[in-house]
Amino acid sequence: MANVTEVNASNFDEILTEDLPVLVDFWAPWCGPCRTLSPIVEELGDDFAGRMKVAKCNVDDNQDLAMKYGVMSIPTLVLLKGGEEIHRVVGAMPKARLAAEIEPKL
Repeated sequence: MANVTEVNASNFDEILTEDLPVLVDFWAPWCGPCRTLSPIVEELGDDFAGRMKVAKCNVDDNQDLAMKYGVMSIPTLVLLKGGEEIHRVVGAMPKARLAAEIEPKL
């Protein structure tokens, strides 16, 4: 599985300094679509290893981060590069479609 970093308010700023783009999966354990999407996100982390990092942010535990990034529904995936949002995907989708959304932005 991909090296997925669990992020929270205390370590979130560290991922903003990454050289590679970082895909942040805003999710919650009670969210069915989030649970469906989670293994797909981890697989994409493997598929795009060396081109992208993956982080997960539990919105129940990190409501301030969810608000900061305007997360209105989950799952929401935010692709950040140099601390700036470069792409956003909301909702669960098949792996091929998600990869097609992300790859051109890397």
